[in-house]
Order: sequence, then structure tokens, then C-alpha cells
Amino acid sequence: MGETLPALMVPVSSWLRRGPHQRWLDMQGQRLLDFYRPARVPDGFAALNDCGNLQPGAVSDATLGARMTHVHAVATGRGLPGCGPLAAHGVASLLGPLADHENGGWFLAPPTDEQQHGGGRKQAYLHAFVVLAASSATVAGVKGARRLLDKALAVWERHFWSEDEGVFRESFAADWSDEEDYRGANANMHSVEACMAVADVTGDPLWRNRAVRVAERFIHTLARDAGYSLPEHYSRDWRMLKDYNRDRPTDALRPYGMTPGHFTEWAHLLLKLEAALLRADGRAPSWLMEDAIELFHSGMTAGWARDGAPGLLYTIDWNHDPMVHNRPHWCQAEAMTAAAALLKRTGHRRYEQWYRTLWDYIDTFMIDRRRGGWIQELDRDNRPSAVVYEGKADLYHAWQATMTPLLPLAPSFATAVALLENHGTIPDPARDTTDS
Repeated sequence: MGETLPALMVPVSSWLRRGPHQRWLDMQGQRLLDFYRPARVPDGFAALNDCGNLQPGAVSDATLGARMTHVHAVATGRGLPGCGPLAAHGVASLLGPLADHENGGWFLAPPTDEQQHGGGRKQAYLHAFVVLAASSATVAGVKGARRLLDKALAVWERHFWSEDEGVFRESFAADWSDEEDYRGANANMHSVEACMAVADVTGDPLWRNRAVRVAERFIHTLARDAGYSLPEHYSRDWRMLKDYNRDRPTDALRPYGMTPGHFTEWAHLLLKLEAALLRADGRAPSWLMEDAIELFHSGMTAGWARDGAPGLLYTIDWNHDPMVHNRPHWCQAEAMTAAAALLKRTGHRRYEQWYRTLWDYIDTFMIDRRRGGWIQELDRDNRPSAVVYEGKADLYHAWQATMTPLLPLAPSFATAVALLENHGTIPDPARDTTDS
């Protein structure tokens, strides 16, 4: 891919501007795509083990499948052979066996004969990724993708969006009864990502405005009031649940305490949202950049090398003391992505240093050159571990980490790739938005 940086301020010496570094990123991304080819199963996609193989009796996972569909749809837009059929397979599985054809929405896993609703509750987290997958597949022209997007947006609008609160509701029973007494930052964070993608695909600014409302509540209000820490667990009446999952500190989606990796992930999304708003009409709230900077530094201070070894740890307690010292791969990927975004936005050398430091860490400890893919989790001594995540299920975070440094902050992922591949540049009335 050619030069796509949105900011003239990025130093000439930056890795982001160097051809060999760009080619290295592209090579790493294609290695990841090759590693995950065996994840396809009849009803979608399933998790791989450490060696890149399916376990006996592997079952389709809808969240993983939606993420795989998104990745392969974007890769299809780049013209990478073999990715189109995988994206089409993902769309077909989301329209077919993973969909609830009686009540609407999606199951976490296909129902079995013994279990009418095989996936249990209808989760906001999953539905955000279904929307993201459908929007990316629509951009790539995948068969059935627009129909999937229309269905997903109807469900999202009817059941999950809370207009009064300006956030997405968390979960329901399969028949949409029994709304969970919970409001969570994690599902809403990924909903912000999906909202920006939908706004670009449909041209409807409503979704971008909703992303602002979500960010304003969780970050500009709750996180800022907490000194740019990010408590993630709340009741439906917005009481912070400080003891939530105290007995499950290694929960993969809702761990006890706070997750520094999410501080940095939000930082990246805030900068993308700012760029999207500036690209749309030349205006964006100043707090988006201010909060992104504060969140990134708060997350790296709280989580990086806190126990003497490099790496961003999983969770901290309310005093910012380490809780779970293990280093998930996605935390490193999101911190690196945020550093790249801040470098593009500000041109400041501190973010260049973080960008290099994080890639050096990932290359040294996480890229598995013997078996392929990335090791999903390391312990406090940077040895392979499986306390939080087993095997190598996740392509989404690692692959996006190899792509986002090559792309501008706006438009969203699939739209940016399509414009670049088709036109060689992104038509943008506010191209130098980072200088605004």
C-alpha cells in the first residue's frame, strides 16, 4: 500500500514513513491470514489451538466468526486471494445457522437438538461485531452482506440502543426478555467502532453521533471523573460495581478491576472519532483528543512493566496496583495502535518511541515463528500462558494491528481500504485534519 498518512507532522524518520517497515507490516498481516485459514467450520469459524489446528468437535463461535468475517472482508477489498470466499462463508453463517430466525438477533453458538437456544443470552458485544462484519462485507461487495447489515441494524436499533442513556444495553434472554442489570464499557467500546463503520457505509451521521454520545458518557464523564481511569462495570441505574467479578479476576470479557489495554483502545477510537467528525463537516469536540492523550498515558503508566518485565499487564485494582500480571496479546496490539494514532495526530516523538517499543515487544515475545500466529497470552515473565485465553482464537486484534498503522484515522477500516485500493488516495475535504 502506498503512503496513506493523514498528517504532515509525522517525522520523516518515523517508522510509519519507512518503506521496509510498511512492507514488514504487510508481510506479518498476510502470515496471520494464512495461519487462520483452518478456522473455517460448516457453521462459521471456530477457535484454533496453539498449533493452528481445530480441536476435535470444534463448534462455531459467532463472535469469533463475525470478527473473521470482518477481517476477510477487508482483506478482500485489498485483493488478497482466498479471502472473498471466507468472507462470504462468514456472511452466510450469520444469515443462517447463527441467526435466531424466530426472535431475531444472533446466538453465540448454533442451537443443538438438545438446546433450543444454543448461544444463551443475546449479547451487545456479539451484536456489535455482527454489525461491523456486515458493514465491512457490504463495502467489499460480499453476497448477502447488505441484507445482513439491514437485519443487524434493525436489531441493534430496536433492542440495544438506549436513546435516554446514550449507550448500548448489555444483554437479554433469547426472546428479548430479562434485560441484564448491567451497563458495560467493553461492549460499548466495540459499539463505537461499529457505529463509525456503519456511518461510513450508510452515509447516515446518526450512527457517528451515537458514537459520540457513548464516548461522552464512558470517557468524558466517567473516566475523566475517575482521573482518566476506566471503571467498566455499572448497574442499569449507573452505580459503579466495584466488586463486580471479584471472584473471577481472569474473566475474558468482564474481569474484576480495570484493564489498561482498554484505556489505550479507547484512546485510539477517540482519535478515529475525532477524525471522522472532522472529515464529515470540519468540526469535532476538543475533548476527544484531550481525553485520548490522557487515557493513553494513564493506561501505559498503570499497566506497562509494572512488575519489572516489559509488557502491558491485564488488570489493575482501584489503587492501580497490578491484579492479573499476564500479558494478553490484544493489550499490546491496542497500545501499539493507539501510539500510532497519537503519532499521526500530534507528530510527537514520545509516541514514536512507544510505537517502536511496543512492536519490539510483540516481535520478541508474541510473534510465534515456530508454529505461526501470535501467542495470545504471556505470564509475568513473558512465557506462554493460558490463564485468560487458551489457544490462538483471535485474528482480529493482531491483524488489525498490522493494518492500522498503514491507514489514516478516517474513514473507518473497510471504507479506507476500499478507497485506497480503488483510487490510490482517500478523497477527504479535511485531509490535514490533524493540523486543525
